[in-house]
This record gives sequence, C-alpha cells and structure tokens, in this order.
Amino acid sequence: MQQQVVDDISSLIRRRIETFSPDIQANELGEVIETTDGIVRVVGLQNAMLGEMIEFPNGLYGIVFNLEADQLVAIILGKKTDVGIGDWAKCTRRIMEVPVGNALLGRVVDAIGRPIDGLGPIETDQYRPVETKVPGVLDRTPVEQPLQTGYKVVDALIPIGRGQRELIIGDRQTGKTTLAIDTIINQRDANMICIYVAVGKKSASVVEVVETLRRHNALSYTIVVDASADDPAAMQWLAPFSGTAMAEEFMYAHQKDVLIVYDDLTKHANAYRQLSLLLRRPPGREAFPGDIFYLHSRLLERSSRLSAELGGASITALPIIETQKGDVSTYVPTNVISITDGQIFLQSDLFYSGFRPAINAGISVSRVGGKAQIEAVRKLSGKLRLELARFREKESFTAFASELDAETQLQLKRGLILVEILKQDKNAPLPVEAQVISIFLATSNLLDHVDIASVKTIENALLDRLRAHDVALLQTIQSTQKFTPDSEAKLREHIAQVLADLSLSPKA
Repeated sequence: MQQQVVDDISSLIRRRIETFSPDIQANELGEVIETTDGIVRVVGLQNAMLGEMIEFPNGLYGIVFNLEADQLVAIILGKKTDVGIGDWAKCTRRIMEVPVGNALLGRVVDAIGRPIDGLGPIETDQYRPVETKVPGVLDRTPVEQPLQTGYKVVDALIPIGRGQRELIIGDRQTGKTTLAIDTIINQRDANMICIYVAVGKKSASVVEVVETLRRHNALSYTIVVDASADDPAAMQWLAPFSGTAMAEEFMYAHQKDVLIVYDDLTKHANAYRQLSLLLRRPPGREAFPGDIFYLHSRLLERSSRLSAELGGASITALPIIETQKGDVSTYVPTNVISITDGQIFLQSDLFYSGFRPAINAGISVSRVGGKAQIEAVRKLSGKLRLELARFREKESFTAFASELDAETQLQLKRGLILVEILKQDKNAPLPVEAQVISIFLATSNLLDHVDIASVKTIENALLDRLRAHDVALLQTIQSTQKFTPDSEAKLREHIAQVLADLSLSPKA
C-alpha cells in the first residue's frame, strides 16, 4: 500500500514536470547613462533594433534613433525631465507603431495615438508601424479621379487628383490652413477619410480647426493628430509619420480614399534639425539639412493611388510649407517642390488686396492636369485660364485706363469679372456643379455691361435661382459630369432672367 502511494506521487510529479510551462518572460534591461533635452544614452541593450520602441519607468516610451558600438541613443516620447540617469530601459521588440482604424475617427490624438480630446480611451487592437515601405511602381496606377477642393480657382485651374501630392506654399497668414480645412469640409459626401496633422502649431489654433470641422459636420470622418508647439521635438518629428500610418490602414485594409494634410512641414524640418543637433550628428548626407530631403521624400512617397489588384484606393497629400517674404528658393521649400506633383502658391499682396483664396494661378501648377477634372470643368476652364492670363498681362495698364483703346478696356473689365467670380469666402466650398455654373458665368461675356460691384450679387442670385427653380439642371451636370449645348441654352435663359430681375439687362 505504501509503495502504491509512492508510485502515485511519483507519477503525479512526473506529469507535472512534463506539462510544466513556466510563465516567465526574459527581458533585456539597460541603464540610462546620460540624458539631454529629451535625448538619452543607454547601455546594456545589445539586441535593440533601429526604430524600436523601448520602455522606461512610469510607462514612458522612446524610439531608438542611433545604434553605436557600446550604447544606443533614443529620443523620449514625453517630457525631457521624465527620464533620469540610472533609470532602467527595456526592449519591447516592437518597431514604433500607433493605433489605427475606425475607432480614431472623430478624435484628436497626439503623435503616438493617445487621445487628448477628453472623450475617453480609444478602443482598438489594431496597430501599424509609423514607417513602412512605399508602394512600388507596379503597385501604383495613374492619378485620374478628381479630388474636389470646393474652390473654383483650384478645381478649374490647378486640379488635384486622388493619389496626388499637391504642395500648398506661401507666407504666414495667407490662408494656407483655410484652404486645406475647406478641402476637408468639401469631402463630406465624397466617401473619403481625412487626416489633419498639426505640427508645431499653437494649441488654440488646433482647437479652432477642430471646432470648424465639428461645426461643418466634418469631424466624424476626420482624425486630428496634434503635435503642438509645446510638445517635444520628438513628437513633432513623429506626428506626420503617425498620421500617414493611420491613413495607410484605411487605404490598404479598408480600400478607402484618404486625404491627409501636413500643417506644416517647415516646422517638421525645424523639429528634426533640433533632434539632429542634440544627437551631435556630423555634417553631411546624414545630417541637417542634407537629410531633410530624405525625411520628406520617404514621407510623401507613401501617398499614391494603388493598382486595382491592391484595391485601387489612394492617399492624397496636401503638405503645407511656410515661406519668408515669398522666397521659395530656400532649402526646405525647394526640397518639397521637387518631391510633390504640383504647387499652389498663395501670395500676401493678393490676400491683402481682397482676392481670396489668394492663389497666384499664373505660377501655381498641377502636374496631373486635366486628367483630374470632370469633363464639364475641363471644357470651360481652358477659356478661363486664357482670359485670366491675358488680364494679368495687361493689369499693370489699369492706371492709364483713360488712354487705352476700347478693346483693351473690355479685356481688362472681363478680367476683373473673372477675378471677382473666383473670389470665395472661407468655410464655404462649392459643389462641382455650382462651380461649373460660376465658371460659365465668368467666361460667357454676358456681364460686359454690368458694374464690377454687381458681379457677386449676380452669381449668388443665379445659384439661388437654380436651386429653387431648376434643380434638374444642377443634378444633370453632377450626374453626367458634362456641360452640353442643351444645358448651356437653359443656363443662358436663367442668366437673362436674373439680369432682368436685378434690372441689369443690357439696353437694346
């Protein structure tokens, strides 16, 4: 009996040993030996990877930025005083990643995806690395589908396509952010996800942007990534890459078109320069300013239109660059100009003269061109561009109007009519069918006899009349994307009636 008990105990111990699975995880720990302005040097992490997340006390994380012979250099994703000499550092075996997916829509998050809008935690188990390999040439398809900004001057003269990278450039306070935000607002019924990345901006400015989006019912399909001026340089450097990772989730996994705004990459370059100086990187290809081209190119090259085999979705990028006194020849602007597929130049003198959006259509360009326009806009915009170019050429002669011949005076007046109709209030993007109506009105020469001060009144009255009495005409233009002779005849009748109602009909 005693022997039986011993055998049973031995058998039980043997089974326990055979099935034993120790819940023990070995972690490689290092020690912080130096900390300077958010940059830490760590020894003891021999197996750390470049770009890996490493953990510090109190749940703080950093990114491995440099690998050296006997130590590594990491940037802290938090306050520079949160990590001290002697603190432990632990490998996570995870390349830097951020939360992604539908749970982030309508939320304001920081550069690593943590909510900062006071609406509670973000419930998601989906993550993507902040840096990934860009789609190859064979994985892309030509940009042909239009992305409507809602601005007549842009959609007619500087068209943007889905998958394009169009730079918005100009001095401060010229309407760059307004143009980008209004483009987001205009995507309300376009089945598009939008991401707004704020880099180095005042917190009050970001709050204003969020409220504008909420007021126009655009926040529900938008993610706001905020790395404000108060945040460390590391967070400002990381924010655009995090926003792009969030965009890629929708493009690859959900086959949805995405619009992403980087506001702005000038401050992004400045943040990276600060990191480079703190890291004591030697001058050359791997240091500022030489690597800013590489920094922004690997960011913007991730925006493209995928091939049909990969779902056919796209990321459209609107990077913003701030210039000083209109100088676009400095290092960062020329870098981004060479990377992108076109530029929209905003000028201070146009802004202060009342022409808003203050876009210089003469030097702005889209390398996609008419392929990113619907047929109706493409048909009418050719004449618009020609008339506007003629006006800008002769505009300097307006001071001598009394000495000009009648034909030149008429060309100048038609140019002023074009400029007046191209003016547009902020936060009021127009649907494409309304743009077609306005562009036809501007190029029809039916307003030669009216005062310039009456042009906007006529345009607004015409659009109101169509919405009230001929919605079918607007719907036809929207659905067919064409401007037929029949539509033109009907529109001429409406214009004549509006002029008569306003007592502005030409004298017989």
